Amino acid sequence: MNPSFKTVGLIGKYKSPEIAEPLLKLGDFLVRRGVKVLIDRLTASHIGVSKYPVLTLEEIGRQADLAIVLGGDGTMLNIARTFAPCDVALIGVNQGRLGFLTDISIDTMFETIGTILEGRYVTEERMLLEAEIFSGDKSVFNVLAFNDAVVSKGIKGSMIELEVRIDGQFLYTVRADGLIVASPTGSTAYALSSGGPIVHPSLSVMALVPICPHTFSSRPIVISSDSVVEIIINSAADARAHFDSHSRFDLREQDRIVVRRYGHTIRLLHPVGHNYYNMLRDKLHWTEFY
Repeated sequence: MNPSFKTVGLIGKYKSPEIAEPLLKLGDFLVRRGVKVLIDRLTASHIGVSKYPVLTLEEIGRQADLAIVLGGDGTMLNIARTFAPCDVALIGVNQGRLGFLTDISIDTMFETIGTILEGRYVTEERMLLEAEIFSGDKSVFNVLAFNDAVVSKGIKGSMIELEVRIDGQFLYTVRADGLIVASPTGSTAYALSSGGPIVHPSLSVMALVPICPHTFSSRPIVISSDSVVEIIINSAADARAHFDSHSRFDLREQDRIVVRRYGHTIRLLHPVGHNYYNMLRDKLHWTEFY
């Protein structure tokens, strides 16, 4: 067994009672291999686990060498944001639908996780985004995002006008339903459905993708992750900023959203033989004919 994985945290999908049986079996599997098992407090409260130490996510982040997430990509997004400042590797076991991040099948998780514990795995570094909102000169909101930072119209449905600057240089003014700033991980999420490019996760870039722009000339653009993106709300009856569809902030005219690469990365572990292009073909059904 890999000696670097002595303590493993287990986290299950929120309010998902069907996760109890596989999670408990996985815990027993890990203990038999000499691993100390910690369980997330919220997970434990929903499945009634008491046989392992129960800690908050923040406490697990400080103590664990590895965290195994049973759920879907939404669960993994939340865990990644929380563990971003910590040096904790992540494994995702898929209980959701697409599973771009949680790519290990629950049917093969014992075999796959066993080989990872033995030191046979592929490591993938993923970048995150840090976003800060300013009202005038005052910082009023700060948040991390694994997938994307999105400025969009609100419930009134009125189109909004945004001024976009890259490293202080004017890029364009766009009238649209919104704008997505996506990490490579987020390129297969909201940005993909809005016509953005699929970006390989090994690249150090950000993608800017307009949402239903008023002109055909407003196209997605890929920029360096060393850049700083500034979005100014020129006109908006009801605009909001969303981050991984998890956090949100109501915006007013002349508010500024500043997005940059976060200083820490997330380590995802995959089984040997993991291939991003195979995963894309499988998840997006590229080889199917109708």
